Amino acid sequence: MATEDQSPVEKPISERAVGILQVSSALLAEIHAAAEEEHCSSDELVREAVERYLKDRRWQRLLAYGEQRARSLGLTEADVPRLIEEYRRERHRGL
Repeated sequence: MATEDQSPVEKPISERAVGILQVSSALLAEIHAAAEEEHCSSDELVREAVERYLKDRRWQRLLAYGEQRARSLGLTEADVPRLIEEYRRERHRGL
């Protein structure tokens, strides 16, 4: 049930996330403070943080794949400029 200062739709994150997300009271207070500073709801702040985390996680996995693939092909960072130039030359010939 919402209190006077809350809309019926906007419940505190701790009430809606019971069993889904557990955070310490100190972290919850920090979330609320950050949300207030950012002029958004706690939900929006946490959702954005999770989305950023997942996006970063996907990026890190992609980088790890690229590094593994480069190692398996025997490529180093020093090879990159030459490979780019070769690719551009081949693409230009194909146009």
